[in-house]
Amino acid sequence: MTLDDLDLHRFSFPTAITFGAGARQLLVEHLRANDVGRPLVVTDKGVGALPIFVDLVANLAAGGLEPEPFDGVWGNPVKSQVEAGVASFRSHEADGVVAIGGGAALDVGKAIALMATHPGDLFEYEDEMPGARPIGPVPHLVAIPTTAGTGSEVGRSAVISDDVTHIKRIIFSPHLLADAVFADPELTLDLPASITAATGIDALTHNIEAYLAKGWNPICDGIALEGLRLGAANLARAVASPHDLEARGAMLMSSMMGAIAFQKGLGLVHSTAHALGTVADMHHGLANAVMIDHTLPFNVEVSARRFVVMAQAAELDDPTPEAFLRWLADLKAEIGLPRSLVDTSVRPDDLERLSDVAFEDSCHLNNPRPVTRDDFRRIFLEAFA
Repeated sequence: MTLDDLDLHRFSFPTAITFGAGARQLLVEHLRANDVGRPLVVTDKGVGALPIFVDLVANLAAGGLEPEPFDGVWGNPVKSQVEAGVASFRSHEADGVVAIGGGAALDVGKAIALMATHPGDLFEYEDEMPGARPIGPVPHLVAIPTTAGTGSEVGRSAVISDDVTHIKRIIFSPHLLADAVFADPELTLDLPASITAATGIDALTHNIEAYLAKGWNPICDGIALEGLRLGAANLARAVASPHDLEARGAMLMSSMMGAIAFQKGLGLVHSTAHALGTVADMHHGLANAVMIDHTLPFNVEVSARRFVVMAQAAELDDPTPEAFLRWLADLKAEIGLPRSLVDTSVRPDDLERLSDVAFEDSCHLNNPRPVTRDDFRRIFLEAFA
């Protein structure tokens, strides 16, 4: 027997996470202990205008550090935002990156840390691109999420779009894992209901698709099911009672668990969402929310037992695939998310382009049932009904 004959699997869960109300208060101590004195503090324009961000930067300065705020992130992150952040990093002579915000700010923060110490163009590091440049160590990186959806704080990739084509590029490396995560549910208390809903469905989608993804990874499966349980029990509660700290904490944990679990893979829901982001510049969480109950029925034929297990994890009285899909549609309605593409700005004229982009997206390669371009066209057409 040779090593090639062995059925071996590799697993890695190394992210250092400090979780709980007030966790952000440990940031100064952490940075000083890791010899970071001049951090670039990356965020988006919305968070950058909030008292929580102003206070965080002030606390860093009061702790004897010299922080430099960078709030040049908005919408779906694009390469030019990363380039502007790298210029700020170098101008400040920064020695670390603190990324605080939603998935966009966290992904841009990772990409800034990468390009601050690596040559060439960002997209030369695109995952799975032939001849991609190798990624080595990056400056000390801290992630502080302010939404409960993408889980980017515990991920090892940055998803950045081309400014012109809006095509999403994935930059992947274990070196992009944050050195420390401070997951503080207090930072999510003032999120608008619409953002809470969209990002929350994003977290649920990650857990659901990770559990359904083909391949063998029982560690990820277990994490995904518990992440689904937490999200199912707390998303509507967090939307209805935004200052419910327990519900907010559960959603933040569900979000991180989904992002850890989806290293197993994702599926066709994300391929349709990425297409909507590329073609219509739709918010990623919203795109998942619109499409999830239109896409998942495609997988019931090959994954019926897993749908039953997910229905049980969601604590439904009727643990069947049909009941699980009805529950998702009802949850969307309850938290005010669009029922279908009819309720968005996307038009049927985009059907062919959406189908092309979704089919070209790599996420569906891990879908439990193979997906053709015609399948995507039919799914999008049904979502316009």
